[in-house]
Amino acid sequence: MSAPATSAAPFLTTWFGILDSDDAHRILDLISEDFSFSILFSTGGDAGTDFHGGRAEMEGYLAQREVGVRTHHLLTASAVGRDELYLGEVRRLGSPEATFVASARLDDEGRVRRLLIGRSPAVLFT
Repeated sequence: MSAPATSAAPFLTTWFGILDSDDAHRILDLISEDFSFSILFSTGGDAGTDFHGGRAEMEGYLAQREVGVRTHHLLTASAVGRDELYLGEVRRLGSPEATFVASARLDDEGRVRRLLIGRSPAVLFT
């Protein structure tokens, strides 16, 4: 299932579209001055990494990613005010690898202030 043309979480839909592109660093243009994030990245079993911090740490996260290997696919999403929620599937070279949930709080200018993402291969929704 890929993202529909219209999403109930337009910011996060754009975020993951950029993240999956060859220009993933462009997401840095979407973050606020007081941005903070945490990405809990589980690879299964007891293995997991918590990437967290601000802009500099996001730059580090982007630098370590496998470009063009994993893609993000929308399952369902919602938004209330400046908050968005996004349930998705990560595919590795086209095959389902994990499920993730993302939440974002945007500032008055539509940039992300807070981003929390959790990912696990233990439960697939498809």
